[in-house]
Amino acid sequence: MLMLPLNPESVCNLISQARLFHSKEGLMLPDVPDSPTDGWDLEALETHEDDSTFTEFKNSLTDLEPDQQQAVVALMWLGRGEFAVDEWDMALEAACESWTENTAEYLIAHPQVADFLLEGLALLGYDCET
Repeated sequence: MLMLPLNPESVCNLISQARLFHSKEGLMLPDVPDSPTDGWDLEALETHEDDSTFTEFKNSLTDLEPDQQQAVVALMWLGRGEFAVDEWDMALEAACESWTENTAEYLIAHPQVADFLLEGLALLGYDCET
């Protein structure tokens, strides 16, 4: 089991919040780009900035330290197959290089972020079972 720089329970909380946000009727997001620095996420979420579910997700993520936010992004990338488990350090490095203050928007704008995070946790030997 590889060591995460944050408590897996924090990721499980984000997964629950993302599932709730993405289950809302009428939620429309554009195609997803490759990088958190593209800025499309801010535009896509502009109409949801007053959404309490989005606000809760964003607050939970911004309460994390930048290196922890980067680990969440790396987990998502791992879960969607962009990196293999033995490339975890490379995923963390890539997430560090592309980190912005808009990490919450980048993550939540991915309709499958909850599934990707859950898969990333599983690949590293963690789960959200209590």
